[in-house]
Amino acid sequence: MRVGVLGLGEAGSLYAAGFVENGWSVTGYDPGDVPTPEGVERAGGIEDAVRGCDLVLGLTGAKAALAVAREAAPHLGPATVYADMNAAAPGLKGEIAQAVTASSKAVFADVSVIGSVPTYRHRTALMTSGPGATAVADYFGALGAPVEDLGSEPGAASARKLLRSVFMKGLGAIIVQTVEAGRAAGDETWVREQIASELAGGESTLERLYTGTAKHGVRRAFEASAAADLMADLDLDAELARAIGHVHQLAARPEGLRAVPRVTDELLAAHRDVATANIGDAVDRLALLDSGIRPLWPGARAIGRALTVWTRAGDNKAVHEAVRIAAPGDIIVVNGEGDTSRALIGELIAERAKARGVVGMVLDGAARDVDVLAEIGFPVWARAVTPAGPYKFGPGHVNVPVAVGGLVCHPGDLVVADSDGVAVVAAEKAGSVLDAARAVEADEADRRARIRATTGGQAASGGES
Repeated sequence: MRVGVLGLGEAGSLYAAGFVENGWSVTGYDPGDVPTPEGVERAGGIEDAVRGCDLVLGLTGAKAALAVAREAAPHLGPATVYADMNAAAPGLKGEIAQAVTASSKAVFADVSVIGSVPTYRHRTALMTSGPGATAVADYFGALGAPVEDLGSEPGAASARKLLRSVFMKGLGAIIVQTVEAGRAAGDETWVREQIASELAGGESTLERLYTGTAKHGVRRAFEASAAADLMADLDLDAELARAIGHVHQLAARPEGLRAVPRVTDELLAAHRDVATANIGDAVDRLALLDSGIRPLWPGARAIGRALTVWTRAGDNKAVHEAVRIAAPGDIIVVNGEGDTSRALIGELIAERAKARGVVGMVLDGAARDVDVLAEIGFPVWARAVTPAGPYKFGPGHVNVPVAVGGLVCHPGDLVVADSDGVAVVAAEKAGSVLDAARAVEADEADRRARIRATTGGQAASGGES
């Protein structure tokens, strides 16, 4: 039997090693500089990793899962089981299933890991659903893993996993925040003792949840965001789940939970007349979105704190969620995957956003109703204009780092947008960049004055001669 493992991170390496131990032939692929487990053949690409496999494990992380499945699909055998083991929204699992089956006769399985892979390795409990669920249960069951088969619907296992994630990721977030508070107060040892006494496994469980939250914070933040979307779909308040994701984002930073300076209202006001060009010059042209994202009406200008959205191309469900939670002074920044076939926003959502105090929107995608946007004075920067309206099915994420116009924008970053384009500045650097931009402005004013003085003198001299 042959298995291909796509993604040789912690979980991928442990599963690969487990299959080797049980006599399987294993190929693995990872574009990163990560070790290859003993006994695993390292493939040069996805095609080589999946060719001739009975089973393929997708362990790349949810962000890359769909793209990887699309690349792998044409090279899968007619009876290959493609098991996507990433923690992702049910809708994304459905898209991956379509990608796998559209260009091959492979069988898709949605697989969710229930438990600690570092602890139980290839025998960690699983839930699975989709057409390949029974085969997955047989394959992993032979390795000693308890597997619950939830039937033939892709996404069922993922939905069950996300329900559990609200608790497990929430517990990790609470532990991290409490330990960090104890450390800041000089009482970390006491705080740890209090937490450990309430946990099965005591200090070892505490440490696993604490270090795991920091180590895997970015990936788990997306998982918490997907869980929040599921709660919203169930007509439940999703604020706690979104806060859990936010703590995981913070835990993954080098500075941990220590507060990044907030872009204050006073700092926003100080940028009112600062040109994006001057900001760009002040930071060596590295803070500017590409020129494809441009204002939709003349004279548009906005300065605000980034409220970020990552949505599937042509779908604005997550944009509606962002508007719902927006605060005055926010500017909504959307990674719409650069799609220009459908407008992510129009006059109605703009009216609601304006009523919430949103100062504008930046879209790596398209918009519509441009004349009305100008009429109501709601500034929008987008890649295109189209009359075609959006889908509203999801998936999407709010308040996560997003890639927009060639830059990464984090929640709370300073966004300055004008007729030239859009600048994004990290919140903690907003004050220093303001000073640098002012210096650029003063230098340019001085140089213009000298140019005019020189030109005026030459003109006067020419008149006298």
